[in-house]
Amino acid sequence: MTAPEERFPRPRALRDRLSRRPRLSPNAAPRQAHLPESRSSAEDEASFTYLADGDRIVWSAALAALLGRPPQDNEVSRQLLARHVHRDDRARALAAITRAWTACEPVRITLRLMHAAGGWFDVDCRLEAVSGPDGTVSGIRGALRDVSARERARREVARLSRRGETVQASIVDPDPATGLLTRARFADEIDRAQRSGGGALLIVRVEPDRADGVRFDLNADLLHRAARVLEGLVRPDDLLGRVGPNEIGVLLPGASWVMARRQADLFVEALRTQPFVLPDAWVHARAWAGLVRFRPGGDAGSHELLIDAEHAWRQAREADRPLTLVPEPVPVKDRQGSYRNRVADALGTDRFTLFAQPILELQTNLVLRHELLLRVLDEHGEPQSPIHVLDTAERLDAVYDIDLWVVERAMEVAASLPAHSFQINLSGRTVGDPRLTTEVETLIDRYGVNPEQLTFEITETALIGNLSEARHFADRIRDLGCQLALDDFGSGYASFRYLRLFPIDLVKIDGEYVRNLVRNPQDQVLVRALVQVCQAYGIHTVAEFVQDEATMRMLADFGVDFVQGYLIGRPEPLSALGPTPRLRRS
Repeated sequence: MTAPEERFPRPRALRDRLSRRPRLSPNAAPRQAHLPESRSSAEDEASFTYLADGDRIVWSAALAALLGRPPQDNEVSRQLLARHVHRDDRARALAAITRAWTACEPVRITLRLMHAAGGWFDVDCRLEAVSGPDGTVSGIRGALRDVSARERARREVARLSRRGETVQASIVDPDPATGLLTRARFADEIDRAQRSGGGALLIVRVEPDRADGVRFDLNADLLHRAARVLEGLVRPDDLLGRVGPNEIGVLLPGASWVMARRQADLFVEALRTQPFVLPDAWVHARAWAGLVRFRPGGDAGSHELLIDAEHAWRQAREADRPLTLVPEPVPVKDRQGSYRNRVADALGTDRFTLFAQPILELQTNLVLRHELLLRVLDEHGEPQSPIHVLDTAERLDAVYDIDLWVVERAMEVAASLPAHSFQINLSGRTVGDPRLTTEVETLIDRYGVNPEQLTFEITETALIGNLSEARHFADRIRDLGCQLALDDFGSGYASFRYLRLFPIDLVKIDGEYVRNLVRNPQDQVLVRALVQVCQAYGIHTVAEFVQDEATMRMLADFGVDFVQGYLIGRPEPLSALGPTPRLRRS
């Protein structure tokens, strides 16, 4: 086919007059143009002209080159041109053409075109109506300009902006009660300090003086104020973290042993002599501390140092002195033995207890199951989170006894409440222990529990050591009639890989992506995708940290099966369990 420029030459004088012609106003009639006049005002302009009469289209050699098609290509049609429009932009392109045609005004649009050899590029396209001899619109003319470099830069700016909005400014998640580093982040900082040089670690235990007669549920308020006192005393490079329910850690990087001891004495004395104003009373604090020195390249890691400092403040309290000094980290065997003794003591003296938190099924609007949650009773009988205890037990390979205690208590509860179903948390380390399968079978038989009441929930999958034993446990409990759940799905601990490795019945979507779901579009995309993956695998989903009706409605729209959080109910002692309740929705 002859190129349009060769078939329809345009005199230069005519081109000049047309280039000086004013644009059409929105109410103006379309200018008259015939097919020979549809070519570009520049020889190399990428353009096309479509006339409805005869359904004809002509495009320039420059446009053919832009699309990667040979100029002599015999197939030149509007269908072919449409196929070169990126499929995601075809609706926009059609809308722009319709507007130019009906409104008789130029329309500009940026869209993507597909290259004949593959790939795509960006163009700015100016569309305008073409009128026939009778003044009616008879076609469309388009002029195109490659703007791939500009659009690539724009998309990169937009991508970086989205990344800036979706990536946390810092990995430091402050403890909500004190504003200090969490235990996990504080441990990371200890590791950094060990790599860069020596220093010391101090853990201070703070609690209200019982002589003041205050309620011990004010511990959190006291710890918050104690943190503010210590912030006013530490050096610029020192770091503070909440390392336990009533414990504040102080990292003293680069401090000499003499300097660290002086600082420790100062901190404890300030806390013991400072009167604290709490919501209901003025109180004084009782404080004990343990100080551990560390050297660069030492064998003890951050978690071992935390254990040593924690053990040291306990020794200080037992000896009724302000501070216990540990000039060198405790040998590994002594540390493990000491901690195992503490776990055995807690198990033998009923320091562990179970709470239950309800889980609502969205389809029936019924609470059909509860998660059993371990709590550790402090010296005053108040339940505390077991996170730091379990974290230490897992790292010292002492968590199996705790998990087995939980399983046996759960069996007792399930046997006494046959109308309820329960989810039992197991560490990944315990799931890989070859003793677990036999113990679970024995306990089910001993207490006469209906296995269908039980769902075993695997936490910390990264700690699973023996995958073969873990798979054997999973297969066996499902043969018995129990179910298997995966905790914190999407957090990095629970990998998609485990959906293939284990016969999972239910996954718990990490509450980090649920807490701000209604206000965070990125979390919405992630949660919806996780639900779709689980649905494709035939797996039920539970969303944690549900605290309001709007979040619950959105999760229901996404197809989540169960929800759990303070909106449904807080963890309560097992004695609070009664008949299966129905949640009232507003």
